[in-house]
Amino acid sequence: MGQCGIISSKTVLVFLNLIFWAAAGILCYIGAYVFITYDDYDHFFEDIYTFISSMVIIAVGTLLFVIGFIGCCATIRESRCGLVTFSAVLLLVFATEVVVVVLGYIYRAKVEAVVNHSIQKVYNEYKGTNTDAPSRAIDYVQRQLHCCGIHNYSDWMNTHWFIESKNNSVPVSCCKPTISNCTGTLMRPGDLYPEGCEVLVVKKLKDIMLYVILAALTFAAIQMLGLLCACVVLCRRGHDPAYELLVSTGIDA
Repeated sequence: MGQCGIISSKTVLVFLNLIFWAAAGILCYIGAYVFITYDDYDHFFEDIYTFISSMVIIAVGTLLFVIGFIGCCATIRESRCGLVTFSAVLLLVFATEVVVVVLGYIYRAKVEAVVNHSIQKVYNEYKGTNTDAPSRAIDYVQRQLHCCGIHNYSDWMNTHWFIESKNNSVPVSCCKPTISNCTGTLMRPGDLYPEGCEVLVVKKLKDIMLYVILAALTFAAIQMLGLLCACVVLCRRGHDPAYELLVSTGIDA
């Protein structure tokens, strides 16, 4: 029974290490996605929790790849030092993912207030040129989220750009894609997206942070299982004479 338990624990541990390699790629992808999205939306809020979370996720993904390599080598070679190192690094990554979850919850609770505070300022900085970063950000968000203005398209009438242009039009990024030859004129409001961007930006950012939190919790659970298996192998290796004999005679490859 002891031998079967050890072999089973080792098999699970090797399998988990392979999962860690897959998880490393997934986490790096998630981190890159969050980072790119942060870059697209960073004009709408001044907080950096999302940026920090994305960098931590990428670092954790890279570390998971190293963990998988250490774990596989240590398990196959029956290295006590390697398994101890594997467990220690796994604990470090687990603690880091706890930090990611905490940051995610903190930011998710603050995102609405932060966006509400900054979005009016961003719209007032709109100049309608591709060389201007706030203008590019607003046009991008309006096209991607299918929205216009802060609460609706009428908010554009209070912006500096609208007052200075004097053409009674909103940016063409407010135009529905199904409408041809749309110029953004307020004389044809049916051509424009009816929903404002504020609610949709808040929802988008909250969804991203929830995605980060769930990913961190999922991989933290996998890491705890890996840590448990490593501890089982270490404890039985030191206290099970039958297992020592099995290792020394080379029966368990």
